[in-house]
Amino acid sequence: MSLRLNIEKILDNAENLNEKLNSFLSIEREYALERADKLEKNFSDKKQTIHGVAIAVKDNICTKFTQTSCGSRILGNYRPQYNATAVEKLLDAGAIIVGKTNMDEFAMGSSNENSAFGSVKNPWDTTRVPGGSSGGSAVAVASGVVRAALGSETGGSVRQPASFCGIVGLKPTYGRISRYGLVAFASSLDQIGIFGQTSKDIAEVLSIIAGRDAHDATTADITVPDYVGELNKDIKNKKIGVPRALFGEGLDEEVRNSVEQAIENYRKLGAEIVEMELPHSKYSLAVYYIISPAEVSSNLARFDGVRYGFRAEGAHTLREMYNLTREEGFGAEVKRRIMLGTYVLSSGYYEAYYAKAQKVRALLKQDFMNAFEKCDAIITPTAPTTAFKIGEKSDDPLAMYLSDVYTASTNLAGIPGISVPCGLSSENLPIGLQLVGKNWSENILLNLANVYENEFPLNAKPQITVDGKL
Repeated sequence: MSLRLNIEKILDNAENLNEKLNSFLSIEREYALERADKLEKNFSDKKQTIHGVAIAVKDNICTKFTQTSCGSRILGNYRPQYNATAVEKLLDAGAIIVGKTNMDEFAMGSSNENSAFGSVKNPWDTTRVPGGSSGGSAVAVASGVVRAALGSETGGSVRQPASFCGIVGLKPTYGRISRYGLVAFASSLDQIGIFGQTSKDIAEVLSIIAGRDAHDATTADITVPDYVGELNKDIKNKKIGVPRALFGEGLDEEVRNSVEQAIENYRKLGAEIVEMELPHSKYSLAVYYIISPAEVSSNLARFDGVRYGFRAEGAHTLREMYNLTREEGFGAEVKRRIMLGTYVLSSGYYEAYYAKAQKVRALLKQDFMNAFEKCDAIITPTAPTTAFKIGEKSDDPLAMYLSDVYTASTNLAGIPGISVPCGLSSENLPIGLQLVGKNWSENILLNLANVYENEFPLNAKPQITVDGKL
């Protein structure tokens, strides 16, 4: 099949499934087909591994050839003047971006119900959420439309939807992938992450987009390993830490059982299981929901109706225009986090909340540093439950925030983490295990994930895929 015909088929699948799943905010048919023709004409035997591969991109990652809405009315069909570095690297390697995916507004949410353009549906059960905020990218991969997709992470927004949708999702070390062109939510936590149908898909994409970027001073000038070449290394004698305190209250019993079985499976594969503790992990969610809203209140001040995006009508003064634009343009969750962040940074509360949270964040980082002196990786559940019903937690923000209880600490520490499918619930919903490693250890995590998924595949598919209902 020619590259053009293959891309046409992928675009058809994306359009057909989008009526049921709402995973794409834009599908770039004309652009993708023109690119397929160009790549086929200039085909080279020295092509990279993703030459001609269709990839979806979360709609908070800048693309100059189409919109970047961040799932928000305040940006709408805003079109940036440049590509994000990660996008530029993919294009240079021959990838074909087929569309921008739906997301929680400005990446704020754990269910993908906060998008201004409607909820994304989980292909395993369309009455359930796909997880968030990168749910659209997760669904694009889980339904089989694309092999890989870019998402973003601030507190678990790649790993949690990967778990809910039965695919693999990687959050790299802070500084491994450039944030240039990623619309800022919380700058000290934000990262671009990758979804793949397999660990190999992720390894291929990561090998291309990782590395130092002159446009982003937070990227590290550290050698990028051969991620694909290390996928099948023997994991015998690899030490995997188990923090038993995290397997306690609030964890669904079926999730617990699946992850416990995964621990035993790793033992059978030759890994050494080590008991360990993360004493300050119980504070991670509280710390996250102080630091991230504080950064939100600063970063989102730029959306004022003056420079780009939506502007409210009917204002008579500049201040009134600011107020009306932000009132009409932002959704409820974004407003909630802006107000919370402004509060914790305000005079009289800064030291009591924000400064104290930063001190506990330092303790969390130290916990991980101590743990990795004893083990190569740490295993936990990715999320405390399987995918919940759409609307089930919409009126209870605190219950929604608990979805990030196992993932937020790694964003605070800046270390890498990966979610891997490890079982199915009694309702045939995917369950994910999380592996966390020390800085720059993505190669180890991908190796551990790849060996596991090859030996213990999920052997199940969603109800809705490109092949129809299964």
